[in-house]
Amino acid sequence: MTIVVGYVPTPEGEAALARAGEEARLRTEKLVVVSSTRGESGVGPVYPQTSALMRLVTDLKGGGVEVEIAHRERSTDAADEILSVADDVKASLVVVGLKKRSAVGKLVLGSTAQTVMLRARCSVLGVRV
Repeated sequence: MTIVVGYVPTPEGEAALARAGEEARLRTEKLVVVSSTRGESGVGPVYPQTSALMRLVTDLKGGGVEVEIAHRERSTDAADEILSVADDVKASLVVVGLKKRSAVGKLVLGSTAQTVMLRARCSVLGVRV
């Protein structure tokens, strides 16, 4: 079985990755980190990964967790990328970071976590900072 986590270089993304690592260790499952960008962020296959992501991945591997990074340069919504990877690997759990937003913020920008929670075909764990 596999756990999928959506990662962005924010406190919410780091908290989600840390918790997903704990779950992977407890369940003895592989962890797939979905790092999705729109290309302008400077994080991607042709750019070095963020030092925070690499530090966390190194720590997880050192703790015995099998970790794979699935980088997607997206032209669509980040939630679609997370859900696509979760379906591809037949995930047992998806972990997402939660960020408090106003009602207007949700309406205008949408909510990746909400979309993942409503559309995932497996259990979803929401992690807040």
